[in-house]
Amino acid sequence: MWGQRGPGAPIRASSFCGLPLLLLPLLLWGSCRADEDVLMNTKLATSDLRWTSYPADDPQWEEASSVDDDHNSVRTYEICTPSSTSSYWLRTSWIPLKAATTLYVEIWFSMMECASLNRRPCKETFNFYYYPSDSDDATLTYPAWMENPYIKVATVAADHLRQYGTRGRANVKVLRLEALHRAGLYLAFHSQGTCMALLSVRVFYRKCPSLRRAFASFPETIPHSLVEQAQGVCVENAVTPPGEHSQPPSMLCGEDGSWVGQPTSSCACRPGYEAGETDVRCRACPSGHFKAESGPFGCSPCPANSNTRVPGSAYCPCLSGYYRADSDPLHTACTQPPSAPRSPVSQLNDTMVTLEWSEPQVRGGRADLTYKVLCSTCGPATATKVTSCSPCGDSVLYRPAQDDLTQRRVVIWGLRPQTKYSFTIQSLNGVSELSYLEPASIKIEITTSRDVPPPVSGLRRVEASETSLSLEWSIPVVHNQYQILDYELRYGPKDAEEAGEWQYVFSKSSSLVLNGLQRATRYRVQVRARSQAGYGSFSAESSFNTLPDGVSELVVTGVVVSLGILVLAVAAALGIYCYRRRKRCSNDHDRSGHYQMGQTIKVYIDPFTYEDPNEAVREFAKEIDASFVKIEEVIGAGEFGEVCRGRLRIPGRKENYVAIKTLKGGYTEKQRRDFLSEASIMGQFQHPNIIHLEGVITTSCPVMILTEFMENGALDSFLRMNDGQFTTIQLVGMLRGIAAGMKYLSDMSYVHRDLAARNILVNSNLVCKVSDFGLSRFLTENSSDPTYTSSLGGKIPIRWTAPEAIAYRKFTSASDAWSYGIVMWEVMSYGERPYWDMSNQDVINAIEQDYRLPPPPECPASLHALMLDCWQKERANRPRFCDVVAALDRLIRNPTSLKVTHPEAPSSSQPLLDQRVPPPLSACGSVSEWLRAIKMERYEQSFLQAGFTNLDIVSQLNTDDLLRVGVTLAGHQKKILSSIQTLRIHKAPPTLLY
Repeated sequence: MWGQRGPGAPIRASSFCGLPLLLLPLLLWGSCRADEDVLMNTKLATSDLRWTSYPADDPQWEEASSVDDDHNSVRTYEICTPSSTSSYWLRTSWIPLKAATTLYVEIWFSMMECASLNRRPCKETFNFYYYPSDSDDATLTYPAWMENPYIKVATVAADHLRQYGTRGRANVKVLRLEALHRAGLYLAFHSQGTCMALLSVRVFYRKCPSLRRAFASFPETIPHSLVEQAQGVCVENAVTPPGEHSQPPSMLCGEDGSWVGQPTSSCACRPGYEAGETDVRCRACPSGHFKAESGPFGCSPCPANSNTRVPGSAYCPCLSGYYRADSDPLHTACTQPPSAPRSPVSQLNDTMVTLEWSEPQVRGGRADLTYKVLCSTCGPATATKVTSCSPCGDSVLYRPAQDDLTQRRVVIWGLRPQTKYSFTIQSLNGVSELSYLEPASIKIEITTSRDVPPPVSGLRRVEASETSLSLEWSIPVVHNQYQILDYELRYGPKDAEEAGEWQYVFSKSSSLVLNGLQRATRYRVQVRARSQAGYGSFSAESSFNTLPDGVSELVVTGVVVSLGILVLAVAAALGIYCYRRRKRCSNDHDRSGHYQMGQTIKVYIDPFTYEDPNEAVREFAKEIDASFVKIEEVIGAGEFGEVCRGRLRIPGRKENYVAIKTLKGGYTEKQRRDFLSEASIMGQFQHPNIIHLEGVITTSCPVMILTEFMENGALDSFLRMNDGQFTTIQLVGMLRGIAAGMKYLSDMSYVHRDLAARNILVNSNLVCKVSDFGLSRFLTENSSDPTYTSSLGGKIPIRWTAPEAIAYRKFTSASDAWSYGIVMWEVMSYGERPYWDMSNQDVINAIEQDYRLPPPPECPASLHALMLDCWQKERANRPRFCDVVAALDRLIRNPTSLKVTHPEAPSSSQPLLDQRVPPPLSACGSVSEWLRAIKMERYEQSFLQAGFTNLDIVSQLNTDDLLRVGVTLAGHQKKILSSIQTLRIHKAPPTLLY
């Protein structure tokens, strides 16, 4: 037993096997979940594992057999060399990866506390490695037993230590192996002075299980990246609704084996089917019910006069004698043709007759009731011949019309005298033509008595111009007591063949001038005479041409002169405007090269001024086909939805990365308009320091905005991650790029309103670009004070906003200049929060009392002076962005001016300077509290795992210690060591914990 051995006696693994340590509860060990595929699980092993240990001549890792709480035999490996500094390795057998590229290794182990063993140099950690290989080719000597070729995953420390002679809790660690591209791998465990037991090793990869959701079915999917786009199919009797370009449903499979969000293209039950109890099955509509369209709604009872006897019907057929018009929706009732009109009345006036009637008794259940009048002329009946009738000719006219009458009255004229006419009045509605029966009708017969004038002859053209025809005709000779009263002339373009194209004019004489005609057009003309007996027949059709264009040279000259005057007026107005714009900033030959003297300056157009906001999107943003875009990774979340990284491949262009903003589902029309307004704004800008809009996707779901991809993300977080890694001239170069972008916006009469380091993006070449135009608005122009007044109650970023914008909502380029000064402070302090932990109200009060932010550590005095210029209380005294660019250019050309910094001692005139000094160790109660106080909380876990658990130990740290726990950035090392140096604790070295 361990307690009987002397302090210097070695402890063998065989002794470790007999302890109750191995009889730990293993009830938490379960079989793989539904979303995991296990490649190795030693708990399920039924024979020796036979793993390889090194060195072979001194094997310390010993395989043993134990029994868990379920009385199952389990295989374990144990080692206990607390007095040895030698390295002992244990390598598993070769593990094939199948289709996985990311593995998870779950390790159950127990660890003996070094203090209870009283051994040196005992350790309470072990190292975990893996070696990728395409085949099982490892030997006792290959690969070499060292880091590289083995790849280190982690140094594993125990959360629960067991004291000698007592029972202890087991430890479990789950480690992830990424970017695996070989056919398989070996796992390796490296011990150096530990006393531990490997209780179980489970190797698995996660996968998204097969899933049925939103009437779509998705197969089992193995993620090969952070997210994997899985293609699915609609379930049986479900389809993709129209309007989504028939794209199959897709869904994101996350790296943790769980499905993310909802399908990007939903399925819905097809016509005749409705959702079951859940959204995974479509069931047929029962008899007597129907569903006309695909969608989430349910089946409906058949409408009146229709029924269906077959389940799964998309519509209900009409009963016999009932019909549904082609224009009728399928959910409307079936209807009948109407009955015949009733009570006809005729009134004859020479050769004109007026017909009236009453509404039919049965309308057929429809509101689209109309009437039609048919006319026939009938000869006299004889003893041997039945009366025969034939349709009336074109000489018979109807007012208001012959067909599609909605009123129950019609006037018919142009009848021949002493002629028998038969008029048929039909009742019609939308389903009359579907019935095999003739429309219901009534008849009226009348006989005219008087003679009408004979047809007019001799119609001829007297004169013509480009837009008129002068016509005359012969006066017809009448052989009764009725004289010619007037004439009716009808005309129309020769290519207009329908009678509805005729136009009618009247004349008291036998001549007429037609005006308002088209140039070089052929017209057909007819005329007829009217007497007291009525109208005679129309004359035969005649055709006449108007003259072609004949514009004189004088007219052309006048038009050219007018256009020339207009062009000169526009040019003069533009010249005056450009002169005023150039006068605002004298630096016309700015090194950024945006606008040179004489160039036209583009002016920003507010998309909210468009009556139709979609028109602004179409004008300023390019529509991109959704098939050209592939989403690869979700990188964040915005106000309206997720932000992703993806690839854009337009035919004929090189594929490139893009950032993709998506509009989440369930949006309102206002949210869609506000979302796309940023694209309408961004699309108007073309500048190397303004984020570039690639285009938008608005014709499919989800709606997206595509911009260039900036590899280093937001400037504030990028600076915090690289604290102290850049030279001053590099930081000034970043500031110069931001200022050049803001000068461009200012020249376009554009106010950003939310300029901050979080809204500046950085690419791989450290080029900074202004982005996020959600709060920006058009800058109105007047004589001296261009401003934008926001609505009261709007959210304002207090720490970055000028005093007048906070107090009066006055936003100008001068307020943007104030914000730029804050951005300068953020850059020079490597992403420090402006005004630190002060409340917004404290910030407002401090600014009102003329307090300003002090210079960040090692900030050149010239840069802080420029910041103070930007923070002038009077906005007219602040520099314009052209002045800022020029000032930064002078500093870049004269780098020695950047070496003069402010003294480090606090100044009484700058009370806020005290906020820069990190608190001493004496003001903190724990290591975690101290790290949070100096903004280095990212290293909290590393400090604690390395054993730096109290401030006494921390006070003894040096640069080598910081490197050992992973603090590799020089700026972070300097900040931590500076805090320690303020109050170093002078005590004897503490007793080692192990």
